[in-house]
Amino acid sequence: MSVDIEHFLTVGALLFAVGLMVALSKRNAIGVLMGVELMLNAVNLTLISFSRFSVSERPITGHTFVVFVLTVAAAEAAVALALAVSVYRNRDTIDVDQINLLKS
Repeated sequence: MSVDIEHFLTVGALLFAVGLMVALSKRNAIGVLMGVELMLNAVNLTLISFSRFSVSERPITGHTFVVFVLTVAAAEAAVALALAVSVYRNRDTIDVDQINLLKS
């Protein structure tokens, strides 16, 4: 039995679904960020699998997109964690429902 693209896409879809469920169900900001990171990693797995199994004159394009997604994910994690620390210092909570900094 060989591992085909369907296997990779199934794992990617399951990983994305778990990440979406975590991001929508958690009330903690760190939990939401973890769900978003899971979804980004699922997209990376899908891009790499399409790049691996496609017949193309430029098979490196999938890897290039993955590098860009990883860069954006790292920047998003750094900025979001800095915001979470700042909100925690000001409000003593990182519960998403209790943060009302932008309400007028």
